[in-house]
Amino acid sequence: MPEIHLYRRLLGAGLLAAALAGGCTTTTMPLAPAAVEEASEVPGIEAPEFIPVVRYGRYTLVELARSATQRDLLLQTIDVSMPESTRATVGDGLRHALKRSGYQLCETAHAVTALYALPLPAAHLHLGPMTLRDALLTLAGPAWQLHADDRARQICFERPGDSATAEHPSEPPAAKTVQTFPPVPSASGDHP
Repeated sequence: MPEIHLYRRLLGAGLLAAALAGGCTTTTMPLAPAAVEEASEVPGIEAPEFIPVVRYGRYTLVELARSATQRDLLLQTIDVSMPESTRATVGDGLRHALKRSGYQLCETAHAVTALYALPLPAAHLHLGPMTLRDALLTLAGPAWQLHADDRARQICFERPGDSATAEHPSEPPAAKTVQTFPPVPSASGDHP
């Protein structure tokens, strides 16, 4: 009887050794240092950037590098529900969206205070999930451009035409020319 157990053990060990030898994994040869140098010298191919990694738990490796949202705070994802108020303004919505973002609003130009005083549309009571930049642009509307002052951590809005007049206030405004075009006939052959 002990001989049968010995044969089973030997057979099991042999099968295990064969499975490990044949294996399901493949290994690759590490690149020689000369091959890495040659790859970095080829135009159009960038050498891989070294990013340190630390083990965080049993099966998790974490890169020791800051994320894109930590580099550019306007890329952080927000999901904001505005507090319901009958007199909520765009300025209130912008300030609420900027809470805990690290930024605050500029309150310098008179034109911007007109934006802040506009009533907040009901469609803007819940924003997100979206990036902070997209939420601010949504609240301000398409007539305003967003400018971020990263040094002072301020968000400013201006109209596209206002920046040119603010830089050159002594120049008289150019006369507006209106260009008219002849009507274009429609594809169906009807005349307007």
